[in-house]
Amino acid sequence: MARKQGIMSEQLKVEIAKELGFYDVVEQEGWGGIKARDAGNMVKRAIEMAERGVSEGKGSS
Repeated sequence: MARKQGIMSEQLKVEIAKELGFYDVVEQEGWGGIKARDAGNMVKRAIEMAERGVSEGKGSS
């Protein structure tokens, strides 16, 4: 069974991984090499960024 395409863009994932300090693991092992905690922190950070964007009016048309 094929995996669904992720919601987060590759660019956003890279940006967040660099910000959180584990991009070196991604470079060496790929996204499958990161810890579950790091993946959870990525999702949390992406949600925070989205919420901030919506509250600043970036999410409205």
